Amino acid sequence: MSAQNKPETGNLLKNFSPYQEKKGEEYMCDAQVEHFTNILQQWKRELMEEVDRTVTHMKDDAANFPDPADRASQEEEFSLELRTRDRERKLIKKIDQTLQRIDEGDYGFCDSCGVEIGIRRLEARPTATLCIDCKTLAEIKERQLGS
Repeated sequence: MSAQNKPETGNLLKNFSPYQEKKGEEYMCDAQVEHFTNILQQWKRELMEEVDRTVTHMKDDAANFPDPADRASQEEEFSLELRTRDRERKLIKKIDQTLQRIDEGDYGFCDSCGVEIGIRRLEARPTATLCIDCKTLAEIKERQLGS
């Protein structure tokens, strides 16, 4: 599947609508938990569909080109696709861990300091485990240590 024919994968969750908080609503109430559970399940479903499309594409389009340049191009395309799928496989694992956190009642709170991560941050990054302050500190430490 060439880049021209490939469905847009950078914009998963096309039907996403932001959560509308109600005045006086408790953080991570049932409605919010349901909202994020739906986001994570939809995201996982879309990633799994991409995996299926890749497998089908690689089966259908695999050809043994006599020209070495054509063969190399196809192998490079498949290699890039497999790397993308590997990153998505890791993301699916992270989504599963996040769904587990929801089941345990830990979702939405920072692993490091315990404060609320925030609705908007979670909508931007549903698998976030650190509040913005702790994440910023972790990134600074990472840069300083060169890890």
